[in-house]
Amino acid sequence: MTTYPLDPELAALVPMLPRADCSDLEGARAEAQAGVAAALEGVDVTGVDVFEVVAPGPEGAPDVVLRSYRPQGVEGPLPVVYDIHGGGFILGDVDFDHGVNVSLARELGAAVFSVEYRLAPEHPYPAGLEDAYAGLVHIAKNAAELGVDATRIALFGISAGGGLAAGLALLTRDRGGPSIVFQYLGIPELDDRLDTPSMRAFTDTPLWNRPNAVISWDHYLGTGVPGSDGVPIHAAPARATPGQLAGLPPAYISVMEFDPLRDEGIDYARALLAAGVSVELHLFPGTFHGSAMIPHAEVSQRDAAEAVAVLRRALR
Repeated sequence: MTTYPLDPELAALVPMLPRADCSDLEGARAEAQAGVAAALEGVDVTGVDVFEVVAPGPEGAPDVVLRSYRPQGVEGPLPVVYDIHGGGFILGDVDFDHGVNVSLARELGAAVFSVEYRLAPEHPYPAGLEDAYAGLVHIAKNAAELGVDATRIALFGISAGGGLAAGLALLTRDRGGPSIVFQYLGIPELDDRLDTPSMRAFTDTPLWNRPNAVISWDHYLGTGVPGSDGVPIHAAPARATPGQLAGLPPAYISVMEFDPLRDEGIDYARALLAAGVSVELHLFPGTFHGSAMIPHAEVSQRDAAEAVAVLRRALR
């Protein structure tokens, strides 16, 4: 395995991280579930009400369950953070972001909704994206009942969730759907073509690497489809031209130095800028994809604090 010059606080704990080998999907799912279950034990929900909201699903599909987080003692209508969890389109559930969402609700005084979308390969594109859209529409349509402000909705996604959030911003604009004021795209998975310098270079980085990315896109789009002509921008937003990105809400994009997804995030920020969309881009040095799983590291703390700061500014 290549030795990367990682931040020392992160490097010390890399041997303790999950293998995250998506070639064994059943094993990777079990490993992720076990890790999340352990993390959930330390989440303090004091001051935050957590409950479920059920939204009608896409036509012909099951209902979509949203986990709602609402800070206690805060007068409404509240701004909304709409969370889409990561997991390479193939792993995870709303428990992935439980701790983050409790923190966001508490620190922002916002209502947070996390969508339980269908996963590939059992449910390939566009199932997960359509579930996310259905949940978003339900929140906007029922804003008064839910005690939220439908004019202050920010999308929030990490990794594949960031890619889905970017796709959802495009889809919502194209369908004339709910108004989105901001898109937070953390280490987003955006490009099925797998041809950026970082994607070619980082074949054995911790947690996420090129082999996992190949599997992820094959499961999401179908084997043989990634990299081919005709993949829609809602599936792989990196394929959008600046002309197709015009009119999107402002964005924040984070990328990690030793992450195969690094360059597609940077390229997407440049494309948004070319389209006249306001973007804040932050590359965190010495980091890798998912290194925020080591929360005590100073660089992880800066990343988390910045997420709160940019969302607070966007939703005020």
